[in-house]
Amino acid sequence: MPKIKVLLAEDEASLGMIVKESLETRDFVVFHAENGEQGFEVYQKEKPDILVLDVMMPKKDGFTLAKEIRQENKRIPIIFLTAKSQTSDVLEGFNHGGNDYLKKPFSMEELIIRIKSLLNRIELKTNIEEIQIGEYLFNFTKQILQHQKNTENLTHREAQLLFYLFEKKNEILDRTFILNKLWGNDDFFNARSMDVFISKLRKKLKKDDTIQIINIRGFGYKLIC
Repeated sequence: MPKIKVLLAEDEASLGMIVKESLETRDFVVFHAENGEQGFEVYQKEKPDILVLDVMMPKKDGFTLAKEIRQENKRIPIIFLTAKSQTSDVLEGFNHGGNDYLKKPFSMEELIIRIKSLLNRIELKTNIEEIQIGEYLFNFTKQILQHQKNTENLTHREAQLLFYLFEKKNEILDRTFILNKLWGNDDFFNARSMDVFISKLRKKLKKDDTIQIINIRGFGYKLIC
């Protein structure tokens, strides 16, 4: 089985070395970049499986780097490392294409769990190409939502969330389950983030008024279609 390739962009040299060596002892291949510009060069050269990006870096910050990579690759999982704890900062990370975040200081075991979780999160049958949701065609693999001649690109997490909603269509998708499945835990920041993603999906599905995503307060969400 091929080893998982990780791009670690972290300007704090000592932390970068610790994380790199710790991951390598667990059989990962790690490419360490010390700033955002170098991170983009390494990404293009090595084509990693997952990105672990510090938010505050010289030359190019983690959000900018993620945004540039997302223009080329809609699917690659991105984890942000951040010392910030404000909800707005966390949500900004998701808005720039992030799939998860870790607040410093963090344990290596937690980082490894997050990496493996992102890479193994959705078990789709390989023969499923397109899913009909009302008047929309949803292609999870390509992260595309199509309505007639209009096509919307979805982020990795939007596609994941929509897939789980569809799996439980016309039933309640448990809030705690989906937070733990897609975000890693059900804390306040992740709950706020999920609400933002639900709002985004509602907007992208608004061309078909027979489709609704209903908030069942205290329980979760229901996709009606």
